[in-house]
Amino acid sequence: MTTDAGASHISSRDNPLLKDLRKLAQDPGAYRKLGRIWLEGDHLCRAALARGVKPAIAVFAESFWPTAPAEWGASAIKTVVVADDLLRGVSGLESPAPMGFVLDQPVRPELIPDAPSVVLDRLQDAGNAGSILRSAAAFGFTQVIALKGTAALWAPKVLRAGMGAHFGLRLIEGVEADALDALKIPLLATSSHRGEWLHQARLPHPCAWLMGHEGQGVSAALEARATHHIRIAQPGGEESLNVAAAAAICLHASGAALQAG
Repeated sequence: MTTDAGASHISSRDNPLLKDLRKLAQDPGAYRKLGRIWLEGDHLCRAALARGVKPAIAVFAESFWPTAPAEWGASAIKTVVVADDLLRGVSGLESPAPMGFVLDQPVRPELIPDAPSVVLDRLQDAGNAGSILRSAAAFGFTQVIALKGTAALWAPKVLRAGMGAHFGLRLIEGVEADALDALKIPLLATSSHRGEWLHQARLPHPCAWLMGHEGQGVSAALEARATHHIRIAQPGGEESLNVAAAAAICLHASGAALQAG
C-alpha cells in the first residue's frame, strides 16, 4: 500500500481490506462477523450521505479516482484507491461499480412501542426484504422488525433492493417473536381466506403490518397475536400475491388512509 495526499493506494490482492471487502460483498452474513457494511455504487453512497452517515472508508477505482466528485474524497474518515482489476474482483455485480463505502455496522436501535412498523417473519428472499424496506420508507413506516430466520437486512442484495431506504428506517433484526410484546399498537396480518377486505377496512394508525414467509405466510403463532386480519381483493383469481407486492399494497393503503384523515 502506498499513500498520497489524502488517499492510500492498494495494489495487492492480499491486502487485508480487500479480503474483508470480498467477504462483505459476497457473503450475506459477513457484516455480522466483521461489524462493517459494504455499500457498492454511487446511488447507495449518496443515500447514506444524505442521511448524515459518515463512512469509515471511501473506496475508489484507480481510473475513477481522478474524476470522483471532490466532496466524496472528504466524505469518509479514510480514503482508499484500488487498482481497477482488484476492485472488480471484490464486486458481486455483473457490472462492478467504480466506488463504494465501508460503514461501521449500526448499533441495533431500541424498539419504539408506538412507531408505525413492519414485522418480517422469516422472509427468505433478499429482493423481497429490500423491496419491503423501500415501501416502508415511502409510506411512512419508520420501524422494521425482522424476526429470526429473516434474510440479513444489511446484506448486499437487500441493500441494493432497498435503494437507500435502510438509512431512513429503524432496523431491528434477529429478534424472537416475544419482542413484539413491547409494541403498543395493533398488529395487522394479511390472509387469503379471512378478515376484512383491505379496500373496505378502517385501518388503525399507527399499526404494525405482519409480513410472512414467501411460501408459508405468517406463522400460526404470530398470526394468533394479530388484532386484525386483512384480505386483499384479487379479482383476477390468483391464489396469492408475492409478499413484497402485498406489503406495498397494504402499506400504501395505510398511508393513504392516514392522509385522508
